[in-house]
Amino acid sequence: MSDYQVFIGGSAGSIAPVITILSSLPADFNLTITIVIHSGTDSKVSISEILANHSALTVIEIIDKEQFNPNTVYVAPSGYHLYVENKHHFSLSVDRKEYYSRPAINVTFSSAAEAFGEYCIAILLSGANEDGAEGLLKVKRHGGITIAQSPKSSQVDIMPQSAIDNRAANKILSPKEIISLLLEYNDLA
Repeated sequence: MSDYQVFIGGSAGSIAPVITILSSLPADFNLTITIVIHSGTDSKVSISEILANHSALTVIEIIDKEQFNPNTVYVAPSGYHLYVENKHHFSLSVDRKEYYSRPAINVTFSSAAEAFGEYCIAILLSGANEDGAEGLLKVKRHGGITIAQSPKSSQVDIMPQSAIDNRAANKILSPKEIISLLLEYNDLA
């Protein structure tokens, strides 16, 4: 398993770029990807089911104490905050909502920053609030790689623009540029 871990957060307008990214990654992609997307609890189809139809990688909705594995995409379940614990597994929580959301992107990015430091790649996509900007900044302060989706390529630009305004993003990239970056880091694995 690669030392690098990928964390992707988004909200309104983020499903399409996530599908674009996942559908472009090969089955032997060696980095673990964790996705946190704001979603309602009343949806009939889970985000993990949607993404599994567009990925050559295994897509799993996380359960408490789930362990990290390569070639896998982990999706935060609706209604729970997602934490990274000691580089080996996830934990779920029903702590209060942040930015009206559970899961909140800040929670996951912040715990990933502490667990993986410079080996954390955090990507903040399209969204309609400022969740994720603070967590992205924490990843940057821990030496990780931080990316905001370019506002021009975002369906809703509030979330990535907030990260850019807070100087949390090392790079501002379109989904196609994000794919290229991820493939570069995969080659380092």
